[in-house]
Amino acid sequence: MTGGAGFIGSHVVDTFLRMGHEVAVVDNLATGKRSRVNAAARLHVVDLRSGRLVEVFERERPEAVAHLAAQAAVPRSVKDPLFDASVNVLGSLNLLDCCRRFGVHRVIYSSSGGAGYGDTDVIPTPEDHPLRPASPYGVTKVTVEMYVNAWVSLYEVSGVSLRYANVYGPRQDPEGEAGVVAIFCHRILTGQRPIINGDGEQTRDYVYVDDVATANLLALEHPEVAGCLNVGTGVETSVNELHRTLAHAAGRPAPAQHGPAKPGEQRRSCLSPTEAKRRLGWAPGVSLHDGLARTLEFFQRELSERSTS
Repeated sequence: MTGGAGFIGSHVVDTFLRMGHEVAVVDNLATGKRSRVNAAARLHVVDLRSGRLVEVFERERPEAVAHLAAQAAVPRSVKDPLFDASVNVLGSLNLLDCCRRFGVHRVIYSSSGGAGYGDTDVIPTPEDHPLRPASPYGVTKVTVEMYVNAWVSLYEVSGVSLRYANVYGPRQDPEGEAGVVAIFCHRILTGQRPIINGDGEQTRDYVYVDDVATANLLALEHPEVAGCLNVGTGVETSVNELHRTLAHAAGRPAPAQHGPAKPGEQRRSCLSPTEAKRRLGWAPGVSLHDGLARTLEFFQRELSERSTS
């Protein structure tokens, strides 16, 4: 698995191990953390673009690869598209070539629904909607989907691309360009005012990280499933509503401060989970209310541990 020291990847590692699979992790630890990697997994600190990736494949001989590693910061992709493409496209090609050379049977690629679709005409958005990525990051995610499809045709590799909605949950980094849920949790719990870009009525589809890990597990267990599948809830939630729910769950008023809208930000983003249900048997199992409560509890515990250490 690539990116197994990251937020989503570490949860996928835990889920695979819990179901009895052996797991080896490839992560350069640029954004991932060694402490997140389950002790039962074998960690290889290797960059996707490195020639050393071949050595990992020679040693591990994986039957399946879940590819979650990426340069995932949209602003950085705009500022430095060459770096973004080097990681997300060239790194992925290096990985796919290793999969070809060492006879990997199954590739599960973590793509992006919001960044890949861009602004859409249909909400919730189905998989057959035209792709309109509005950032270099979105372009790279769509590009690698096409490479995975090509590998399926050329080399008889079984491959599927999972298009994630806005993933949230424990272990997400609240710093920098992190997800809004982690940022809001951190600011509310530390007595800072959450900042909402624009009027806050922009909507997103928030899917809990354990549900995303389950989607990866089902994709592993159903190698006959190919193509692209959305991993979302089909439910829109505005940023204002998200803030109100978190503030209420934390028992703090935490009034928000509105800042300028981000240029080019999508107004609405929501993915239809119908095909994932039909083809994988996957459906989101954690409600937004419960998922936010679990996430808030995680950050409360983490802040408490830091204050006592």
